[in-house]
Amino acid sequence: MKYTTIYNGDNKIEVHNSFLGKETIRVNGELVSSKYSITGTEHEFGMDEATGRSNCKIVTGFGLSGIVLDFYKNGSPVIVSPKNSMLGVLIIACTVLAVTLLLM
Repeated sequence: MKYTTIYNGDNKIEVHNSFLGKETIRVNGELVSSKYSITGTEHEFGMDEATGRSNCKIVTGFGLSGIVLDFYKNGSPVIVSPKNSMLGVLIIACTVLAVTLLLM
């Protein structure tokens, strides 16, 4: 299943994942990275551009809102998904509730 498509300059980067945990990255239809992961992983690959070859990295993972993805080119962030979520607030609220119930 295709997760997302990133258009960067003249390049089309496609991120696919399967129900069995296989993630694949294709640049202009060419497979450049393939890994198995359930919780997310890092894909490093090269990409040809008009100015030369770029070193790219895509980091996948899970957040409270679902799958998150970061894209870096030559070490600089291009796409950064929000990592913070309501998870911290939820943990604190559950802890306060548990302590309150124990003290009753």
